[in-house]
Amino acid sequence: MQEFDLLVVGGGPGGYVAAIRAAQRGLSVGLVEKEKAGGVCLNWGCIPTKAMLRSAEVYETVLHAADFGVHAENVALDYDAVSRRKDGIVKNLTDGVAGLLKANGVTVIDGHARFASPTTVDVYGTGESELGAGGPRYAASPAGSEPIEQVRARDVLVATGSVPVQLPLPGADLPGVITSDGAFGLTEVPGRIAVIGGSAVGAEWASLFAALGSEVTIVEMMPSLVPAEDAEVGKELGKSLRKRGVSVLADSTVSAIERGPSDELRVTVEGSKAQQVDVDVVLVGVGRRPNTAALDLDAAGVATDERGFVRVDEQLRTNVEHVYAIGDVTGEALLAHVASHQGITAAEVIAGDDHARIDYTAVPAATFTHPEIASVGLTEARAGELGHEIVTAKFPFAALGRSKTYGETEGFMKIVAGKQYGEVLGVHIIGPSASDLITEGALAITLEATLDELAETIHAHPTLGEVGMEAAMSALGLPVHTAPPRRR
Repeated sequence: MQEFDLLVVGGGPGGYVAAIRAAQRGLSVGLVEKEKAGGVCLNWGCIPTKAMLRSAEVYETVLHAADFGVHAENVALDYDAVSRRKDGIVKNLTDGVAGLLKANGVTVIDGHARFASPTTVDVYGTGESELGAGGPRYAASPAGSEPIEQVRARDVLVATGSVPVQLPLPGADLPGVITSDGAFGLTEVPGRIAVIGGSAVGAEWASLFAALGSEVTIVEMMPSLVPAEDAEVGKELGKSLRKRGVSVLADSTVSAIERGPSDELRVTVEGSKAQQVDVDVVLVGVGRRPNTAALDLDAAGVATDERGFVRVDEQLRTNVEHVYAIGDVTGEALLAHVASHQGITAAEVIAGDDHARIDYTAVPAATFTHPEIASVGLTEARAGELGHEIVTAKFPFAALGRSKTYGETEGFMKIVAGKQYGEVLGVHIIGPSASDLITEGALAITLEATLDELAETIHAHPTLGEVGMEAAMSALGLPVHTAPPRRR
């Protein structure tokens, strides 16, 4: 039996970061992982989708190269090459994580983990992985099989992440119905695809396939896409996707999927009117659920909420002494960077720093649609619900010189601020490089910056970053590069 100070279960962006930090703090650390280091983010989420989205962006740019005075002929998409490039990037990064774990003295144990007690874990072997409609699947050990190893630790950290939600729809098990993870198994660009769910995951895949030439229909039950974002951002994304030929069916749900007369998938959509959409592929991207089914949390006595997420406090402690949890499995914010920060915090606490706490006040989020979306802090609606007296302002990218030279003028930055003091409460961006620009908003909220401070900070010109300064000046009622507010 191996024994450690800390055993981390799951090697994703939360687990491997926690393992490295704990080892740096002098703890002996083991990490159980059934797949490759990096978890969903590196293998089936953040990195591979962004690699493919970048290929789509390049393809679109070349198709419209004439707008920049560049003439390209015989432009063609090689989907196999897109996939190979994605696979190469993933391998490079997962190999890098494996190297970092080794360099920091973390012992990696291959297999499935299952609690035998709060501080003892049985490790079961896995078979070869298979990529199915729902994504990667490793063959579980036969019922009644014995563990290949038992591991004991002073503390155990659960970091097993999440898996896609499977909708209980008639026809959801038909060939051609896939999840976001299973989309990586496609060998060609679908001619027609329906995406169920218009949140970040669904919107990204819809944007990707639209750029690659698919006829895309996206179905979202809420009034606008990306419903977690500020309402104006969701409306702007819907408008942009429609301009690109995407059929956006908001305020709608899918009631059934069936096989059509020509072997197509027929999707029944219920909304303002009932309609049927014929497609080649249906991608279900409605969310994710905690990956805890095989852990046997009951054996450890770990409590979960009604959705199955593990309950933790601000130090990532569960209800059971010596058992911690981080990442998607906690349900706090299903984002890789949140998992990493939780991992660092948990490792510090486990290493003896009782002052370490996780703070969710300024958590940025990014959605890599075209145009990109990023946000941090309160939406306008949420600020009102919490009783804030607010001012808001938007500044369009179309008014920035850099946006015009860059050839990307869609979208805006919106700032939500307190009316009395001008403190920044939320920043919401849809437009070019939104994922990079949101850091200024996160820093503003973290440092309790005001509109005056943003406006008075000298921003380089011509840059996309000027949008923050310009939006702040607009919120103060002193815009320079847009029309002044109407006087009543």
